[in-house]
Parts: sequence; C-alpha cells; structure tokens
Amino acid sequence: MLDAVSRVRRFNRAVTSEVGALDSSFLGRGRPLGAARVLNAIGHGRSDVAEIRDYLGLDSGLLSRLLRSLEDEGLIETTAHEDDARRRVARLTRNGRREFEAYETISNMQAERLLARHAKSESLLAAMDLVASALLQGRTALVEMSPRAPAARHCLAEYYGELARRFSQGFDVSLSRDPDARDMIRPRGVFLVAMSDTLPVGCVGLKGSGGEAAEIKRLWVAPSARGLRLGRWLMETAESAARELSIKVLRLDTNSALPEAGQLYRTSGWRKIPRFNDDPYPDLFFEKHL
Repeated sequence: MLDAVSRVRRFNRAVTSEVGALDSSFLGRGRPLGAARVLNAIGHGRSDVAEIRDYLGLDSGLLSRLLRSLEDEGLIETTAHEDDARRRVARLTRNGRREFEAYETISNMQAERLLARHAKSESLLAAMDLVASALLQGRTALVEMSPRAPAARHCLAEYYGELARRFSQGFDVSLSRDPDARDMIRPRGVFLVAMSDTLPVGCVGLKGSGGEAAEIKRLWVAPSARGLRLGRWLMETAESAARELSIKVLRLDTNSALPEAGQLYRTSGWRKIPRFNDDPYPDLFFEKHL
C-alpha cells in the first residue's frame, strides 16, 4: 500500500498545479496568486487591512507589498479608518471591481470544468468539503445570527433532512416544538452558526423563555466537519451564551437514532432526566445546571 505521507504530497502537488499556484499570471490576468487572493478578499467585503492579513495568513510585510502592487495598478485604494487613524482600510476602485468580477467568472468556470471531468461530481465535492473542513479547522468561526438568515436556514434544512433520513418514522419539523425557532433570538436565546471560510458547517440554538431555564435545540454538524470537535465547541459556546442571559438550567432532547449526540451529552456534564415535553420525536432527555 502507498504510505499516507506520499498520498498527501501527491494531493498537494495536484492542487498546486490545478489552481495555478505557481503561475506568474494567475488565471491569465497578469498577476500572481498572492495579489489575486488579496483582491478577492477585498472584493468579498474584507476592507480592514488587519482582517485581510489574518484571513489570508500573511505577514505584514508581504501584505504591504501586495497592497502596494494593487495600488500601483489602480485596482485598490487604501486610506485610514474613519474611526481609528492607526488602522488602514482597502477598497476596490472601479477598475478593481471589474478585475475582481473577471476573476470570479474565470474561477467559477474553472470549478465547473473540474466537476464536469469526474463522473461522480457529488462524491468529488464531498471529498473537497472534507479536506477543506480539516484544513480550515483553526479558522472556523462561530457567528451569532438570526435563525432565518440564509446560512442558518441552510444548516436547519440540512439538519431536518438528516433527521428525516435517520428516523424510522421520518421527520416533519411542523410537528416539533418551535418549528420557526422564534425563541432562539436575544434576549430570549441565541442561534449560532459555524462558518468555515464562507460556508456554514454547523449550528446550534439556545431556546429561552425569559426565565432561568432554556433548551438547547438544533445541534447539527456537517458530515465533512465531524470528528473535529465542532459539536462540543458549539455546545460550550451555547452554554456560555446561556450564562450571559442569566439562565441557570439547560435541557435538551434527542433520539436514540443519533447515538453520537447522546455520547456528546453524556461526556460533557449532562444527566438523563424524565420526559419534559410532548414532542413526538425524542426518546432521550437531558439536563445541565450551569
């Protein structure tokens, strides 16, 4: 069998070649990958220079040189932040916007061609998601948002779909309690989404009533991000939010068809309790005092 290190290195060489990382003219637009990535970050709304540096993992000197090269081309402008003169912000010029859109078009076409080359495009995408989740593990962020925001709705749709597949009786969210997640918004509760770069890969809701007790709901992690302790991080962050809202007791319910969820709860300080609701789907109930 081929050893694991050789397989990883083959993968790295294949990706480097496919994306044109070594080309002096990335995607044929006249500048290397580094400058193109900075332009892309700015085009996608990252204007604070410090944020761009952290997002791309660049040192300050290299980022300064890349910004200067884009300024010399007339593609960006950098100015002092309006609230803090020590901070710098970068914005696309009109020409920069056109160049950003050209990169977006070519990159999308390149991705479509790659998927078209493989007979099992969904399997290829799943493998890419798995690799990206592992590589971006240290840069995944938990973002509080409305459960009706697009990223949150994506997570909830994936969660409901998984329950429908795994429950013997299927799953209909309209039969569950609080199907619209209205109580997962401050000041009653919160809804957290795990963002891996620009893609949502997990969520959890804290459903409050305004009193000292609340429920944990809708814990979901994308298959590609499982095994990275993301579920535990989501739960710990939801518990911290509960403490901020002066919630003293948390409860949750789950189903025996989700053994990994039950294992997570048992190993993180939750104890089994009798049924506390009339939801038709759960058969296991837990509680935790904060």
